[in-house]
Amino acid sequence: MKKFQRGEFSSNNPKITMSILSYREALNQGIAEELERDSNVVLMGEEVAQFKGSYKVSEGLLEKFGPSRIIDTPISEAAFSGLAVGASMLGMRPVVEFMFWSFCYVAFDQIFNNAANVRYMSGGLINVPIVFRGPANGGTNVGATHSHTPENFAANTPGIKVVCPSTPADAKGLIKSSIRDNDPVCFMENTILYNLKDDVPEDEDFLIPLGKAKVVLEGKDISIIAHGKAVHTAIEAAEELSEKHNISAEVVDLRSIRPLDQETIIRSVKKTNRALLVEENKPFCGVDAQICFLIQDQAFDYLDAPIGRVSAVDAPQAYSKSLETLQLPTKEKVLKAALKIL
Repeated sequence: MKKFQRGEFSSNNPKITMSILSYREALNQGIAEELERDSNVVLMGEEVAQFKGSYKVSEGLLEKFGPSRIIDTPISEAAFSGLAVGASMLGMRPVVEFMFWSFCYVAFDQIFNNAANVRYMSGGLINVPIVFRGPANGGTNVGATHSHTPENFAANTPGIKVVCPSTPADAKGLIKSSIRDNDPVCFMENTILYNLKDDVPEDEDFLIPLGKAKVVLEGKDISIIAHGKAVHTAIEAAEELSEKHNISAEVVDLRSIRPLDQETIIRSVKKTNRALLVEENKPFCGVDAQICFLIQDQAFDYLDAPIGRVSAVDAPQAYSKSLETLQLPTKEKVLKAALKIL
């Protein structure tokens, strides 16, 4: 997997110290800084304390902050999600780890019915500052029940914010912003990205605002719009389009699904006059379906070709590695789709 271009965070400001951190380490650092900053922040979930988290994201936090703030829970997402929602209504800022986002379904009522609606139903008197986080991806051969990408239906719920970081720096900046946010945030990571390393600012006040996309590659011929791991697939395809076809592709990393940075999307499409949407979500009612409507609604007259789309195959995730590889977006699929509309 190629590294990102270090444009945004390689600052000329000598006061900003940069470190090479993995995506996993960046999350750990961001959570630790918020635990240090605000005594109301707690981390809870299955194995987050003594086992350091299923993916070692919480390594070292129990030793530093103790069992009253790094809390191992029973194997019941419904129970500890409900506990966290109640705690957030009373002023705490819980960070809830799911071993897989696939397990959020057993806490559906707590997240999408209760947490999402409390502020509205209280007339704005009660906030629910809570982060639900964990991996939401396929590609790791763990089968259909452990490979969901539920950002589309999470974003369909008013009152919920949805974040999908693709880089270590974004993982840190967005987790910190999510913890400080007064609304419920569904923070969706990717197990394949946990070992990805890149520059990360050491600044404790380094924040990336929710709802702000990033143009990671500038281009003029086509806009490739993606989120999460699909951003890396889009960049690989864009580089080959440049090298082998002399095509200049612009890659937009959404970062947040809701709030959605509509302005950056539309500005890019008006510039390139073509759009290709790439995601690991299922296609039916997927995130790309919403973006497709947005583009035709606000930039239809700027389009020189139909909007292209590359998503996961509309079927349960296969356990077989060879079959699952065929289900997900690849560089080759993105190249084929891009050339079709150019």
